Amino acid sequence: MKLSMLIATLPLPDGAKDVEITSLTADSRAVKPGALFAALKGVSADGWDYVGQAIENGAVAILSRPGLTETRVPVIETENARETYAYLAARLYAGQPETLVAVTGTNGKSSTVEFLRQIWSEAGLNAACFGTLGIATQKGVTPLSHTTPDAAALQMTLRDLKDSGVTYAAMEASSHGLKQYRLDGARLSAVAFTNLTQDHFDYHPNVEDYFMSKARLFKSLAPQGIPAIINVDSEYGQRMAKLAGEAGLKVITTGWNGDDLRIAEVTPRSASQSLLLIHKGVRHTIELPLAGEFQVLNAVSAAGLAMATGVNSDAVFSALSHLKGVNGRMDRAGVTKTGAPVFVDFAHTPDGLEKLLRGVRPHTQGRIVVVFGCGGDRDPGKRPKMGAIAHHYSDIQIVTDDNPRTEDAAKIRKAVMSGCPNAIETGDREAAILAGLDMVQAGDCLVIAGKGHESGQIVGTHIIPFKDADVVRRLLKAQS
Repeated sequence: MKLSMLIATLPLPDGAKDVEITSLTADSRAVKPGALFAALKGVSADGWDYVGQAIENGAVAILSRPGLTETRVPVIETENARETYAYLAARLYAGQPETLVAVTGTNGKSSTVEFLRQIWSEAGLNAACFGTLGIATQKGVTPLSHTTPDAAALQMTLRDLKDSGVTYAAMEASSHGLKQYRLDGARLSAVAFTNLTQDHFDYHPNVEDYFMSKARLFKSLAPQGIPAIINVDSEYGQRMAKLAGEAGLKVITTGWNGDDLRIAEVTPRSASQSLLLIHKGVRHTIELPLAGEFQVLNAVSAAGLAMATGVNSDAVFSALSHLKGVNGRMDRAGVTKTGAPVFVDFAHTPDGLEKLLRGVRPHTQGRIVVVFGCGGDRDPGKRPKMGAIAHHYSDIQIVTDDNPRTEDAAKIRKAVMSGCPNAIETGDREAAILAGLDMVQAGDCLVIAGKGHESGQIVGTHIIPFKDADVVRRLLKAQS
């Protein structure tokens, strides 16, 4: 595509109109001949430092904020290069599924989009979802590097889904992705909000910035009149619902306090739950084949999105009774020889850990033993909070390493244990899991939290192969 067609609203340097653009990227290492290189300023790196490398690799034009002095190739200047980059990506890699949904929130995004994909699929629609767990379609799962991909990668993903015949797609919208304009250019059919609790404070300066980054989905990206499905069980949910209404969206509230789809009653079973939901004044009793109240909240958000995107309510409620759990989310990895279930979960925030442990309690007759830790190079303020939550909602705590990254793992564990001083400290994660397996008896439950689906442990700058569920199964086999 000629530069003049790709960039129709910005002034172009002399002689640049007929430059042919074959690709677009913000990664100088991915530049190929004919590429437009977006020299974006990041948190730890500045694209300006890589312009020379990009040109050597074949870049024929540069997109940049004002001030770049490079003159070997045309430079297109714009005050908000990230936003422009996203819209150029949408134009160069045009095409997306007819119905596109975006879900934001601290916890529950992965489960909500996957449950929505399952409901759509059961209704006979060619559906997909993508985010933290990768790209899921009827054919399986393909990995992704980010919860919300880079703008160009996002648009290429959407185009590829459309080309493969997918007509309904749901994606996670992270606060990073929203603040960095990665979703700008996507045409949305519905949006949703799950919750907001402490997370990513290593990136966001405060909770208000975190909230407003997520609010961009409703204020700036969602077209007026489309449905906004919002869980209003929290102050932030109520605030987001008000904000979405002021932005001209069709607000649909869900949760225990929802007006449109309300949870009236939840009765735990051994590995499932009986739900009483009220929709438009009509009571619906559903057997949800998943444990944990947080699974109910995610399933109800997905149900609201499915109905808002055209699926008949009877088909939606029928599909809820057939939902399958999400990889690494309350994932039953095995059962010990004493009959105690072992669950692996991604819970890595105070709210996520609390919901996980509270969700397990109604299904546990004996003790809850939890193995967990906190990541390094991330918000340190949540470490003692997670320790305190583990102390309050479980019977025995084993504090171990999560992804220490470049921090001193012992210092991370010490910070966690300031909230649960009676916990057992075992830095080696496999040894901690083994200790938990040896400890649980009939009626107990072992919960391993923090890493969920992840297949590696980050120590320093290296990734060591390690997947909690695989380790559990190997240790259980050795014990049998």
